[in-house]
Amino acid sequence: MWPIDRPAHWVGRGRELAVLAAGVEALRRGEGAVVWVEGEPGIGKSSLVAEALAGVSELGWDVEWGIADELNERLPLRLMLDCLHVRPDSPDPRRAQAAELLRKQQPGLFTGGNTTPAGSEVLVMLADELCAAAPTVLVVDDLQWADDASLMVWYQLAASIDQLRLLLIATCRPAPRRPEVQQVRAAVVRRGGMVITLGPLAEPDVTALVTTMAGAPSGEALRKLTAQAAGNPLYVRELVDALVRERMPRNGSAAEVTVAGDQLPASLAAVLNDRLGSVSAQTAQMLRNAALLGGKFTVTDLAMLRRRPVSDLADSLQEAVAAGLLVGSGAELAFRHPLIRQALYENMPVALRTALHAATARELAANGADALSVAQQLSAAGRPGEGWARAWLIQAAPTLITRAPQLAADLLRRESDETPMGDEAREALVVCLVRALLAVGAYQEAVRQASGVLTVMTDPARRGEAIWMLAHAHWGAGSNDDAIGVIRQALAAAELPRVWEARLLALLAQVERHATGFDAAESISRRALTAAEQAGDPFATSQALNDLWLTHSIKRDHAAALDFIHRALTILGQDPGYADLRSIALDCRTFTLQNLDEWPRAELALRQAREFAHRTGRTDRATWAVAAVLRYWLGQWDDALAELGPDSLDALGPAYAFLRESWSALLIHGVAALIAGRRDQRTVADQHLRRGLALPIQNLADRENRDFLVAAHALALEQGGDTRQAMLTLAGILPRRDGEMTLTHQWLPDLVRLALAVGDRQVARGAAQACQDEAAAETRPARAAAASLRCRGLLRSDPVPLEDAVAHYRSPGPAVQLPAALEDLAAVLAERGRHDEARAALDEAVSLYADLDARWDIRRADSRLRAYGVRRGVRGRRGPRATSGWEALTPTELKIAALVARGDSTSDIARGMFLSRRTVQTYISHILAKLGATGRADIVREALRHGISP
Repeated sequence: MWPIDRPAHWVGRGRELAVLAAGVEALRRGEGAVVWVEGEPGIGKSSLVAEALAGVSELGWDVEWGIADELNERLPLRLMLDCLHVRPDSPDPRRAQAAELLRKQQPGLFTGGNTTPAGSEVLVMLADELCAAAPTVLVVDDLQWADDASLMVWYQLAASIDQLRLLLIATCRPAPRRPEVQQVRAAVVRRGGMVITLGPLAEPDVTALVTTMAGAPSGEALRKLTAQAAGNPLYVRELVDALVRERMPRNGSAAEVTVAGDQLPASLAAVLNDRLGSVSAQTAQMLRNAALLGGKFTVTDLAMLRRRPVSDLADSLQEAVAAGLLVGSGAELAFRHPLIRQALYENMPVALRTALHAATARELAANGADALSVAQQLSAAGRPGEGWARAWLIQAAPTLITRAPQLAADLLRRESDETPMGDEAREALVVCLVRALLAVGAYQEAVRQASGVLTVMTDPARRGEAIWMLAHAHWGAGSNDDAIGVIRQALAAAELPRVWEARLLALLAQVERHATGFDAAESISRRALTAAEQAGDPFATSQALNDLWLTHSIKRDHAAALDFIHRALTILGQDPGYADLRSIALDCRTFTLQNLDEWPRAELALRQAREFAHRTGRTDRATWAVAAVLRYWLGQWDDALAELGPDSLDALGPAYAFLRESWSALLIHGVAALIAGRRDQRTVADQHLRRGLALPIQNLADRENRDFLVAAHALALEQGGDTRQAMLTLAGILPRRDGEMTLTHQWLPDLVRLALAVGDRQVARGAAQACQDEAAAETRPARAAAASLRCRGLLRSDPVPLEDAVAHYRSPGPAVQLPAALEDLAAVLAERGRHDEARAALDEAVSLYADLDARWDIRRADSRLRAYGVRRGVRGRRGPRATSGWEALTPTELKIAALVARGDSTSDIARGMFLSRRTVQTYISHILAKLGATGRADIVREALRHGISP
């Protein structure tokens, strides 16, 4: 069932076993639980878990067990892929389907059983489906060595534990731990997970263990010897086991040692190595070789290393298993305990060890082993390879950079540094190194390496690629002027191949927009498009079309922008090699359709983007923000918050790497803060504001995505009674800089309202004029035109433009603007003494605000109209929305609750509703909170009680 032996002699740990037993019982009830077990090596973490899980396989549960390893720490997702037994030939169709999705992302993916970080979402979905099919136990041993991608998958599962029939267990050493592991542990504690800290066995427990193993009570000398184990059960077992094998004599009725203590093994390493005395010399040597391959290894790799056929190893392998040194682990073998392998490994002299790693790498490479297996051995050798290693690295670099970029960068740097100038291999090594450095974000070093190699490079095609990478490195490092200079110098050279001319022009258009504005960028984009079409390069063509989409969006020619993005999507087609570009284009289309007031088509475009993500097994992280903004304007605020997820305030949760980008963090904190503020949830709004306002505005993308945060900040100031400062803060959105995409018209009616409230007509006129200018720039009047009508009506106290704005929002939308326009209309009508009409507009506005649960907006509207003696009529009065129980569920939550009751997994629901799996998780969290439930089983019971059948 798992690759960990239960100890034959078990003592102590009653309280710790009870904690794990509580997790097992929770799973028996259909609830999820997380248990973190920590302690020093050999303290019994794995044995404790194995003891607690004894017998659970008889319950029909799915039990998975994975072991992290130091050698695999830089191999993305290797741990979770092994743990979940994802293989193309798996008899389980769910695992086979996951393997196929991963294979599509990376051709040749499963030649060595490794994967890429992009597959994390696939594995989370697989785990979700396994939990839906049967209660599942997932154990990860030695989590401190987990690769970052596997660690994040483990965290994502822990974060959604209340929705899964999952007992998630990790064992981990207490120190040293890298920061990412510390963050995960802190999150487990914060979320109420169970933490078990294993200390030394108490002296009575050590005595009982020794007595059981030796068959008699300990004599004085034996007690002194076992005391050196300091209560570590593995040390005790190995010491006593070694003595028993040597026929430990008795002193009367007590077990005793008769030799001097210094003649016995003085360290655990020596004791563990002593275990080799129980096997033949041939088997002992085989185990020393196997220690070079890590904690787990395939028989095929071991045979390659030994230069022997697999059949010749059969007897030695069986002997090692019988001696308790190795255990089976699926298609692989593993050392019974990591410390056994560690002791064997460290007992070798360092010089011998590194030489053996180098020889192993060469042998594996010569026999066509997986690239990552060879790379691990080269890395462990700790020294440059020979000529074969350089040639192999150049050939394997594309695979390594995709699957383990940091490992690739380390190896390529080492080899290139040791390759003399003038050696033809050095140029290729440095080009590969620059690719790897870009992949890991080491832009400054990439600049240095690319600049150096270009001084000696002569091949035009290779120079074109190197220049393109150098420009990207400068841009990534924030040196726009340097990037522009590099590109322009290259474009002036006559020998530049057409394809690299096109790609450099497309990149130049992007950099120029950030540096000098969109006028120059549009001209360059058109040149790039011509060159790309002539070169027949879909990559450069789609990039140029995307650049043109951007410049036309800035000019507010949204119809033309939409045409460019449709052309890009047509050119990209369904080619998996361009999946990233297609995903970006789909999000661009959603944005443009919003700007054209084509809201149903925008929702359809979002659905298609989600469908594409599901079909290709990709994450849709950027779509979270796109969807949240769309849902905000459609008035679907609960859905918008679900898109942002429950972890938007969690320092680790959105560290799916998405919120580490400042532009996305600004946008997400801004949307969440604005919704919370309008709902009068000021504590939540303040938390998001503090997080968002602390972020730096570093570039144009940050400035373009800060508007929601600015609006939320202004709202908070208004709520605090500082209306003038609120006005000044919101006015900070103006003026829009050249090349900036920000849609200022969305916020300008509020700026006019605030300015009039404090008597600053100059600011009010400036805002109204800015809105009119933006509307005039639109080639097809849409949202900005309606916003301009609102501004004009407020500034002139004229109900006619406001009535026209209301009519616009009733038809195409967006829905969230309708109650605001009605509120403005009511205020102007009341000012003009038309109280009955004002009351009718106020009643409708409040009714719509109530649908949004916009309590602050209701209070503000009442206050504005009260100043003119106008109060709501009966139709506008509503009781507060239910906040708990079945009645509090939104329509989307009711639909999802019904699907949960039907037995659908989170992934099933996501696919069926074209949502991200993470968004569905958030909905289920909201349902659980409103129902006061602890797991899916409670949702099922409540659904049945309300007549919803599975």
